[in-house]
Amino acid sequence: MVVQKLKDVKDKIVGLKQTLRAVQQGKVMMVYIANDVDESVLRQVAEACNASEIPFSKVNHDQHELGRICQIEVGAAVVALPK
Repeated sequence: MVVQKLKDVKDKIVGLKQTLRAVQQGKVMMVYIANDVDESVLRQVAEACNASEIPFSKVNHDQHELGRICQIEVGAAVVALPK
């Protein structure tokens, strides 16, 4: 389900810095986090999402797989769906 959602959305936000910026600006409706990210990254995303009341979920894919799903050649720790 998550994989299909991410493949279908064309304007997804990929990467930690871009996602955090978009969350702070209120441009995000959902955030997905790879299952192999560092605790510090998970904490950063969780705090930003909680402060902005945006749902987030850890997915059953590692960074490499999440990057491939997003059709990029590198891993993706965090992916957000825009509003």
